[in-house]
Amino acid sequence: QEGEFEVQGEMEHRYPATKVMWIPDTRGDSPDLVASSSDALRIWKLDVSGRNPELKCTFSDSKSATVDSCAPLTSFDWNAQDMDMLGTASFDSICTIWSLTAGKPKTRLIAHDKEVFDIAFAQGTNVFATVGADGSVRMFDLRSLAHSTIIYESPNLVPLVRVAWNQQDGNYLATFQSDSNNATILDIRSPCIPMTELVSHSQPVNALSWAPHSSCHLVTGAEDRNVLIWDISTMQKITDTPVMHLEADGEIDAVQWSAL
Repeated sequence: QEGEFEVQGEMEHRYPATKVMWIPDTRGDSPDLVASSSDALRIWKLDVSGRNPELKCTFSDSKSATVDSCAPLTSFDWNAQDMDMLGTASFDSICTIWSLTAGKPKTRLIAHDKEVFDIAFAQGTNVFATVGADGSVRMFDLRSLAHSTIIYESPNLVPLVRVAWNQQDGNYLATFQSDSNNATILDIRSPCIPMTELVSHSQPVNALSWAPHSSCHLVTGAEDRNVLIWDISTMQKITDTPVMHLEADGEIDAVQWSAL
């Protein structure tokens, strides 16, 4: 029926997927590829009809023949400017940057003092940010990995669960703490001090995403079943009025804008 989703294919995981993402190919030059993370990073290729995904390759830090001995992946991101590059975050505090064509790591680094929960590439190719159980947002540059920049630390070092980078304005990041009803907007030009807090959810936030077409709009989803769209064009220390409110039938675990 119109307005309903139709299953085009299924991918089977031994463990629950922590993230699923299409290749960020806005020109349509690449094959239809889908990446997923769980015990390893897997790349799936759909057939010419856009159905029936088949496993193309598996990326794992495990040194054995199986992936059983590697740390679980908490998240990953696909570089929109260099689609040969993907970055993974894992429970063992390691971030790995992978080459899709080479099928092996470009680099591997200890990103945090504790578990890394998320990774996000900025505009361009070389810069990415991570968040983790140590309560920090850290910024890395692939051209100089000897040092990282701590952009922000949460009060009392509460773990930060997700990070999203504004793709229209690379100065802005969004993140949120574990079991928090609020989301935090950061400006890398003013590190350590939040630009604004988004405070209208009544239960913990689980997901957020910047609009691909706008530098000042983002969406948050939470356990209160609400999806809120925010406009931060006039930033204040506290932002408590979203521009749009949508309600789902259950808890919101993930949100994503359409590229259209």
